[in-house]
This record gives sequence, structure tokens and C-alpha cells, in this order.
Amino acid sequence: MDRASLTTEYLSRVTENGAKAADLIGRLPESEMLRAFYKATYLSRPVFLGHAERVQAFGDVSTIMGALSRLPDLLFGGDFAAFARATGLTEPQVAAAVRGRGAAMTRQARADLFVQDNQFKLLELNIGSSIGGMDNADICRGLLEHPLLAEFAADRNLGYVDTLREQVNNVLVESGFQPGDRPVVALTDWPANFDNEAAYMRLLCERWRGIGLEAHPCHVGQLQVRDGRVWLEDKPVDIVFRTFTISQIVDRPELFDPVLNAAERGEVKIFTPLDTAAYASKGALAMLSDEENRGLFSAEELASVDRLLPWTRMVRPGQVTLEGGERVDLLQHAVDNRHELVLKPTSLYGNRGVVLGWTAGLTAEEWREQVVAAFDAPFVLQRRVRPTAELFPDENGDLQPWNVLWGMFSVVNGYGGANTRAIKAEWGDVVMNRAHGIHSGPALSELCAPDA
Repeated sequence: MDRASLTTEYLSRVTENGAKAADLIGRLPESEMLRAFYKATYLSRPVFLGHAERVQAFGDVSTIMGALSRLPDLLFGGDFAAFARATGLTEPQVAAAVRGRGAAMTRQARADLFVQDNQFKLLELNIGSSIGGMDNADICRGLLEHPLLAEFAADRNLGYVDTLREQVNNVLVESGFQPGDRPVVALTDWPANFDNEAAYMRLLCERWRGIGLEAHPCHVGQLQVRDGRVWLEDKPVDIVFRTFTISQIVDRPELFDPVLNAAERGEVKIFTPLDTAAYASKGALAMLSDEENRGLFSAEELASVDRLLPWTRMVRPGQVTLEGGERVDLLQHAVDNRHELVLKPTSLYGNRGVVLGWTAGLTAEEWREQVVAAFDAPFVLQRRVRPTAELFPDENGDLQPWNVLWGMFSVVNGYGGANTRAIKAEWGDVVMNRAHGIHSGPALSELCAPDA
């Protein structure tokens, strides 16, 4: 079966049963850890994915990640600093990324996707230790407590990946530990963020301790380097799991430099390495999308890029190639087609700095000014993707349309599950954030092909 047919069948059962949103989410609002992160805003059902769809979509994500990992060699002769610079990192960020480079690009990532015309389209690829949503299996378990969903999942052989366990495995494998080693992990935020995140971090560490990590929450200012180790109070730290960004590091290098020095001496592992900032940049996606680079990629890579990645280009003066091969001036194309384009900073997170060309109230001149200003900053232009709305039961049991952003996780073991964030379709095609009432949920997919 596919996403649409699974959804139609499940919603038919919901309607016949008369189930309402509060019934379907059950005891989820009582979960202390989830409430700390999601603020008790849950979608009333999971999204569904057929086996073939999942294999195709994640196969494309995985192939694109493989192509990203080869970009420093393909385009820059192995010069990682040149690659990082070209993705939009500042010189201090480039220096930090080079110093903190890992042996290989991490496999921990979340691909953010819309479904448009029954086809997944990639908006951005979040790579590294700071990605959110890896506790989505907890939401799935909560929803599956309702017999309506549990019966449907059993009938259709639907299941989920425990992404949190996969995250722990990622930490172990990529840091060079074995299952059962129980390394000491400092779950580390930046001091300015720590008070807001401490409650969730404490609860997350409790979960990690139950599945293989001796984890403790802290901020980077609480770490000390002495006697050939990194310490958190009286605990020698094996792994610093960072939730902060490279931009925070370079703003106050004195806070993290001692830990980075210790990592260079082999005294501690950093998960994930600082080079993730370059691979996760939307500037790297622009390199994959650029027509001039197509000759460097395999047929399989090009097929995945063509299916998954919307037209994406670094904002630079001069000509660019469109999907059909036509050469146009980038600024003029942006001005003439603003309702089909979005302007994005290459490396900011949380949708900061994103400008939608179709935003109500944004004049043509204001849009042009934004694009021109981006010539002197690291930004990309990307082709607009229109999400296909999905129906969810509301508090009265009526079906309401929501625009859904899928998050598909990559882990060391391959497919790592999926989560969703969504806003009511009445908000229109806007940037998803808490101001628009964003809700979260998980995904259930067919565990194998129906005839397998």
C-alpha cells in the first residue's frame, strides 16, 4: 500500500468509530519528557508510509548524503577548507570546522521534506548532534495505546524505528565504542541556552542511561580540562555530545577551545564533529543542484537529486541555469519569479532569516532588495515546494487539513524512522514555527512489502 491509501483507510476507521483528537492522543500530555520539548502539542494521528515509498524516499536521502560526503574531493581536490568556505561558512567557522573534522561525515541526519504531487521534496538536510525529534518513537508508542490505531497497525503490518535507541548507537559507533562499554557522555549546551533546555536534557539523559550511555546534562562552561582528561565535576568525560552550533563556538572560542584541544590530543570524543556545519549547509545542496556539476555524479546520484532536490542556487551576481537548461540572470529571474522562490541563509537554523517570495505584504521592491543584500552574505535561492495537505481528526472528530513537514532520519544502521511537524492548512504556505501553532507526531510505515 502507499501513503494515501493507508491514510484513507485509517481515517475511515476513525470516522466510523467517532474518535476525537483527545481520545487518540491518550496519555501523551502526561509524559514529562515529551511535554518539556513539545509543550503537549501533538498531532492526533501518525502519518503513514508504504514500504516501497519508504525505500525510495530514504534511498534518495541516503544517496544524496553520500554525494554530499564526496563534495570536498569532487569539487575542491580534497581541500576541506575550500569546500567549507564555498558552503558559506565564515573564516573563523572554517578554521573551527577544519580543526574539528571527523574521520568521515556523520550518518546522523534528518531530511526535512514536503510531499508535493505525491513526491517527496527535500527542503534542507539537518546533519549532526543538534537535530531534534529523535524521541519520536515515544509519541508513536503513546498513540499506539489507542486500540483503534493498534489494530490498524497490526492489520497493515505497520511499525516504527526506535530513533532514540538508534541515536545512542550512533554515539557509540561513531565515537569508537562498543555496545556495553557505557561511556560517560556530557550532553552539552551553550551557557545562554542551558536554563531553557535543562529540564529536557535531564530527562533525556535519564532515558539514555537506560539504553547504554552514562549521560549527564551540562553547559560547556562546566567542563574542565585537566590531568589528560575532560571532566564534568568529578566525572571523567569520554564523549562531549554537543547541542550547540559552530557559530556559538566562534563567538566565544575561549569556552570551547580547551575541549577542542583535548579532542585533538585524543583525550575526548566530540559528537558530532564540527565539520557537520559545512555538510549541513544549504550551500552544499546548491552544489548538488548546480547544472555545472552534473558531470561529476553517478547516474544513481543524479536520479536521486532530480527526484528529491528542488532547484537550489547560491545567491551570486551573474547567470544561472534553470531546470530546463535555459541560462538566465539570477537577479532578474528572482525578481520575475518571486512567488515561486524562497530565500534562505545557508547555515542558520530554526527558519531564521528565511524570506518567502510569496509572503503577503512583501512588495516586489522589498523582495528585490532582500535578494540584492544576499549577494554579500551566504544565502541560497530555492524553488518553492507546495505541500500536499493531510487530514487529521480534531477535537470534535471532524477531519481538518494540515500542512505536514516530514523529518526522515538517517542513522548508522540506515533508515532511522520519521517524525512530523505540521500547522493547520488555513495558515497557508508559511514558515512553520510555534507562532503558527506547530504540532508534532511520528510516522508508521509498512515493515515489509505486502506480498513479501
